[in-house]
Amino acid sequence: MTIALDKFSTEEINLMSIFDTATRESLRNDLVKALHDVYEPDMIEIFGSTLEKLDNITDEDFAEIGFYIADDDMFTEGDAFGD
Repeated sequence: MTIALDKFSTEEINLMSIFDTATRESLRNDLVKALHDVYEPDMIEIFGSTLEKLDNITDEDFAEIGFYIADDDMFTEGDAFGD
């Protein structure tokens, strides 16, 4: 199972996927900049949890994340890919 499926929610993966994911630092910087324009409490919470999780993984773990727009069906118990 990839780091993304273990550590990040569907919403967090989708959020990260719309920003620069070249490096953990570039993604983090983009999220912090964008957060200044976010006013919806639920989105602020998603930004915050994403930033916290990014701060708690290594660059090596970050490099393993496959960025894509996630679907809730991918995050069911058992095999994440439906095999």
